[in-house]
Amino acid sequence: MSAVPAAAASPAPDGAPSGEAAGGAHAHPPPPGDPATTLDRFLGGRLIIEQPARGAHRAGLDAILLAATVPAGARGLLVDLGAGVGTAGLAAGLRAPDLALHLVERDPATARLARANAARLAAQLAAIGRMAPISVIEIDIAAKASLREAAGLGRESADIVIMNPPYFAPARVRASPAGARAAAHVLPEAAGRPEAAGRVEPGDAGPDAPGPDASGPHRPPRREGEPGGLAVWTRAAAALARPDGRLALIFRGDALGEILAALDGRFGALAIRPIHPRDGMPAHRLLVTGRKGSRAAPTILPGLVLHPPAGSDYLPGADAILRGESGL
Repeated sequence: MSAVPAAAASPAPDGAPSGEAAGGAHAHPPPPGDPATTLDRFLGGRLIIEQPARGAHRAGLDAILLAATVPAGARGLLVDLGAGVGTAGLAAGLRAPDLALHLVERDPATARLARANAARLAAQLAAIGRMAPISVIEIDIAAKASLREAAGLGRESADIVIMNPPYFAPARVRASPAGARAAAHVLPEAAGRPEAAGRVEPGDAGPDAPGPDASGPHRPPRREGEPGGLAVWTRAAAALARPDGRLALIFRGDALGEILAALDGRFGALAIRPIHPRDGMPAHRLLVTGRKGSRAAPTILPGLVLHPPAGSDYLPGADAILRGESGL
């Protein structure tokens, strides 16, 4: 585990669409052999994220929607599993600045960027007198409990766990040849070998794309009872969350059965919010929150529609969320 020091914020491009990367501006030179990075603005410019320009997942809409599920007055410890460069966890920290943050990421290069991003946010919060600690923990989420605890992830220590797992089983999709991008898109084949920090669909279609790579064969999803998959992530979340602790996850819109199966016996009182690209279209994302150990029945919340019938602008309600002006 590494706690991040305060650091001065670097300049970033202006005019980024809310909830999307601005792109085009390079940060400090990356180490030799690393892909170039960009500094991108989120939450109306208040959150600055350094991330790879190519060859790996780029954070966007899903991370900001996930962070918006965190109550603005939340306190205690938030753990972001598979944090990538830290976008969702840091956006949650900006929304609820009294939260301590653990960003959990197994890839060393990605974790290095998460540390830089965390240091930048720590400096912002310190400037307004908020000193809640932010740590980056470099470990595989499926590591043994003893290894997780040694790294700083205490059992039943988290008040809130958030996660954005890979969206696809290996048999369902053609993985990207770029290793970092493939790890972000494809669920683990078996327990003990999870791919950290899942984000968007194959083919790099972006956060609004509706499904699997249309150029590849559509294969059935993983059968219930097969090892690995989303259950690797929910097991880790259940081990880390305190009793009655809160879980929030974002996943594919066509995977409600998979989500319910993975959460069964671990989290209850589920609140399921469909995310629709446009009115009348099927949900392409599901935002799910729950409580550890609860036996309360699930509820379906009103859906969030992102875009008008034509054009790529966000509707006012979605835009307010992506700018950090309201939550979910």
